[in-house]
Amino acid sequence: MLCSASSPPSPPAGGTSTSDHHARLRSAAARSDVPGALAAFAAMSSSAPASAAGPVLRTFTSLLKLCAARTDLATGRAVHGQLAARGLAAEALAATALANMYAKCRRPGDARRVFDRMPVRDRVAWNALVAGYARNGLAGAAMEMVVRMQEEDGEQPDSVTLVSVLPACADAQALGACREVHAFAVRGGFDELVNVSTAILDVYCKCGAVEVARAVFDRMPVKNSVSWNAMIKGYAENRNATEALALFKRMVGEGVDVTDVSLLAALHACGELGFLDEGRRVHELLVRIGLESNVSVMNALITMYCKCKRSDLAAQVFDELLYKTRISWNAMILGCAQNGRSDDAVRLFSRMQLENVKPDSFTLVSVIPALADISDPLQARWIHGYSIRLHLDQDVYVLTALIDMYSKCGRVGIARHLFNSARERHVITWNAMIHGYGSHGFGKVAIELFEEMKSTGRAPNETTFLSVLSACSHAGLVDEGRKYFSTMKEDYGLEPGMEHYGTIVDMLGRAGKLDEAWSFIQNMPIDPGISVYGAMLGACKLHKNVELAEESANRIFDLGPEEGVYHVLLANIYANASMWKDVARVRTAMEKKGLQKSPGCSIVQLKNEIHTFYSGSTNHQQAKDIYARLAKLIEEIKAVGYVPDTDSIHDVEDDVKAQLLNTHSEKLAIAYGLIRTAPGTTIQIKKNLRVCNDCHNATKLISLVTGREIIMRDIQRFHHFKDGKCSCGDYW
Repeated sequence: MLCSASSPPSPPAGGTSTSDHHARLRSAAARSDVPGALAAFAAMSSSAPASAAGPVLRTFTSLLKLCAARTDLATGRAVHGQLAARGLAAEALAATALANMYAKCRRPGDARRVFDRMPVRDRVAWNALVAGYARNGLAGAAMEMVVRMQEEDGEQPDSVTLVSVLPACADAQALGACREVHAFAVRGGFDELVNVSTAILDVYCKCGAVEVARAVFDRMPVKNSVSWNAMIKGYAENRNATEALALFKRMVGEGVDVTDVSLLAALHACGELGFLDEGRRVHELLVRIGLESNVSVMNALITMYCKCKRSDLAAQVFDELLYKTRISWNAMILGCAQNGRSDDAVRLFSRMQLENVKPDSFTLVSVIPALADISDPLQARWIHGYSIRLHLDQDVYVLTALIDMYSKCGRVGIARHLFNSARERHVITWNAMIHGYGSHGFGKVAIELFEEMKSTGRAPNETTFLSVLSACSHAGLVDEGRKYFSTMKEDYGLEPGMEHYGTIVDMLGRAGKLDEAWSFIQNMPIDPGISVYGAMLGACKLHKNVELAEESANRIFDLGPEEGVYHVLLANIYANASMWKDVARVRTAMEKKGLQKSPGCSIVQLKNEIHTFYSGSTNHQQAKDIYARLAKLIEEIKAVGYVPDTDSIHDVEDDVKAQLLNTHSEKLAIAYGLIRTAPGTTIQIKKNLRVCNDCHNATKLISLVTGREIIMRDIQRFHHFKDGKCSCGDYW
């Protein structure tokens, strides 16, 4: 029973009155002073009998609000006990506060039990339960309660109800329910409220209806920074970076307060679009408004610079961070790996461990591709063991990265063993294994695995088909490639992209079907890109077709390639046809455009040391021994039938051609590997360009006379040389 204000109880002699405890508790709660509030509550509970009128109800609700804010379930239960002892637990004000507390402490079941015991429920109580269900991810229950509040108690939703239930619509991807809520809001005039319209447009964005969201945004009479942020973030999350960035710039231009949310979306958009200059302007803005200490914003800045191919600027931001989270490390490691700085990614990973930052699955998925690029089997085994120690080896993304890594390290057998041991296989896991077989020239095995994938009910995606088509191309399986390309759209409704078209052209071109390849290009439903014409140009070189080569090259040059590789390819085609004036013309065009040929190099890694060789280079500390071993090798393979293939070298005498061929980077790397490793050891080489015909023939014979297996990874695929044969069957 509550005390009358006109006849306060007398305080105990020498003690503190209940009203004093009440005042202390309410004051502490208002200041969010948890220790003070708890002390006052404990004193109040011990000094007043349960039957006493005790503190007024609002004292308890103040404490319950504090418990909800702090997710302090233990104290909340104690308060519940005190309310029950005083017979106040079913009071509407108390029950609503209890339901809210339990919901925020992630106990929606307890919140529902309190709600069900209420003899009378008002709209505030219903709203508390709706918000509680929505907050705990129970979208269906939240939406059901909105219906029940109208049917059972005749309570009409208000703006609080709408703002509470709309996130539940988003979680359930219930676009229809969102439209109903929107219509109700319009009929009731709630859409005039900025928080309701913002919640509505946010749900439309999360349900993928971004154009409807923009219509809501444009019709809003009043917009605040939350509204702008929701719309900008919505564009970003729906992969419309262009509109996200345009709206952000308009927001800044109209003087709306920029927050971390809008900056995160803007940085994401700049990264997706590769707009470095815009990204730098966003960087300057965030410094001006004092958000350079916001670690989430700085992590997004690191990612943006990496996506704009400026990992050096990302590293500068990273190094200046006073507090680095695991996300910071992950962003920088991934950025290095994606920008061809594999060694830096691995060094960062080692530094991360030295600084006692525990890696997670994302860390491993970021660093494993860097190790795959380095292509060192020893490091591959180490990271595999490390993932086992972290109990992450069965994480589907880590496992997939490991499968891809072993394939790229030339260990496709180990990759298949991991694939077979997987407890869970995502589509990306199948893709990695299919691609691994294709890159090693095992096209038929890749197709068998693809058919097995389909038999399990797992639907292939665009990447799956790209891997299968590539496998068909490398193995000369033209009929199978044609069939799968047709299947892609007819059976799975997948639209081929530029890479798929380019792979088909590559497949037909390798097989010598140049006219069919050219006809295929002419009938493409999309404008062919550089990769498509580049595949055609490569096929023309392989089969010495000058006419189609010229046509393909002209189309490429019209598209403005940034690399000089296509000019070099055309010049070589002209040279093979002894068209020297045309060779000179192409080389002059290259000089005028400032284009250069990437120098060919081969890499061999031994005992954590990387040794890089360029054709004819003599700067290695063991150059004398390397050239001596190579000279001996040439004599040995000549004895078993080696004849230099000089077709790729022009403008010099035959004896000079042979000399130039004998100092190709692949041969130097192999000679060094033979010097530094024990007999019988497999030698692994990585080449940055396509292996030439002469080096391919020579390496087959070197494997025969030395009894060594030599694994060579060039820019297109793997070659396993053993006993005088290559796994590609001379089809590459």
